[in-house]
Amino acid sequence: MSDPIRPWPILTEGDRNHPVETLQYLLRSHGKTVAVDGIFGSKTRSAVTSFQSSKHLAADGAVGPNTWNALISVLSRGSSGDAVRGVQEEFQFRNLSGDPSQGVQIDGVFGPQTEAAVIDFQQALGIDVDGIVGPVTWRALVSGMLSF
Repeated sequence: MSDPIRPWPILTEGDRNHPVETLQYLLRSHGKTVAVDGIFGSKTRSAVTSFQSSKHLAADGAVGPNTWNALISVLSRGSSGDAVRGVQEEFQFRNLSGDPSQGVQIDGVFGPQTEAAVIDFQQALGIDVDGIVGPVTWRALVSGMLSF
């Protein structure tokens, strides 16, 4: 059976918008000082290469599968911080209302609203429904599945 989840996207300097914001939140969750502005500029590239070096990855500044896998962490209800903001950013990206006050709020707290969004997302994709953002759910989110 083939993997129904899209592959990790490759991000490089010059990329903008989704999923650059999520990348920036994940870098921040690893202590890298980077603005979450949706622009993969020189400061984001520097943070990526520093992160890659710290994880003994090829420090090429490109964010591919190995870097994504090193950046993510398993998140569930009760988690907090910038990695949670990355998950919440993904749900705001999918917010079709155009109103950021609607849907999952980016507050860094994995509470009932975020958990419900994760469960709905997992159900819609037909993947294991556990309300936990693990590697498969992260890849589905970051690769843009169910976005319009």
